[in-house]
Amino acid sequence: VQEIVARFKNAEAALLTEYRGLRVGEIREVRSALREANAEYKVLKNTLTRIAVREVGLDELVAMLEGPTAIAFVHGDAAAAAKTLDEAAKKFPVLSLKGGVLDGKILDADQSRQLARLEPREVQLTKIATMMNSPLQQTANVLSALLRDLGSMLAQVVSKKQEEE
Repeated sequence: VQEIVARFKNAEAALLTEYRGLRVGEIREVRSALREANAEYKVLKNTLTRIAVREVGLDELVAMLEGPTAIAFVHGDAAAAAKTLDEAAKKFPVLSLKGGVLDGKILDADQSRQLARLEPREVQLTKIATMMNSPLQQTANVLSALLRDLGSMLAQVVSKKQEEE
């Protein structure tokens, strides 16, 4: 129980799945894919896990601990791990997301699937940087246009003066 409590406390997120019908080789494949997403996939006894989630203060998860349950303890990007589980569920239809916990907030099955549809963190950060850079780029373009126009006007004034002389 203490080991499970430690896993919940050390993980940034935990995603619960039902794996009924998955073969050992298929579970190994899911574990391997999750390892690449910086998550570990554990099949735990429901009774011990119920005790552990109560100790951690996640009583809402108790209802999800019915039937064969495996938990993905995420140590990195929760969206990437959820996406990995979603892809595994498409490949192995018997695998299904039950819900989970993210930053202390309980997620139901639908919210877990929505988490899987989020873009990776790096893509979101790139979009934010682009949005922040856009006004600066536009300001620079406006200022350079003003300088270009000023230079053009001065060149016309000089050429007109020379024509008059």
